[in-house]
Amino acid sequence: MKCLIIEDNEFLREALMMFLRGVAESETAGDGREGVDRFTAALRQGHPFDLVLLDIVMPEMDGMQALRLMRQAEKEEGSPGRKSVIIMTTSLNSPANMEEAMWDGDCTDYLVKPVARADLMAMLHRHGLL
Repeated sequence: MKCLIIEDNEFLREALMMFLRGVAESETAGDGREGVDRFTAALRQGHPFDLVLLDIVMPEMDGMQALRLMRQAEKEEGSPGRKSVIIMTTSLNSPANMEEAMWDGDCTDYLVKPVARADLMAMLHRHGLL
């Protein structure tokens, strides 16, 4: 599985990479703009990410903006009918934010921080990635 972790907090990026060690080839980005660029480049090269872990609150470009741009890139650059599993990560336990991400942004699922490895693995199983 190929994974992109988009998270501005270096400690959390490293923790997520450690959680996925042995189950995913992970790349990272420190903000939404860099994440969208990596995501789009992978689509263009024909090697899209299977999984994206996307923080909502980040500098430069927030996760909601990045989510919309990644879904748009999939429509324009990707294979028809194929979408990456995009899991939003947030410390904001806000139903309004999650509703916006799920319905308006077309994210696959979300995890509230701090993310536990067991919760992440269960979610990957649920979405057929493990």
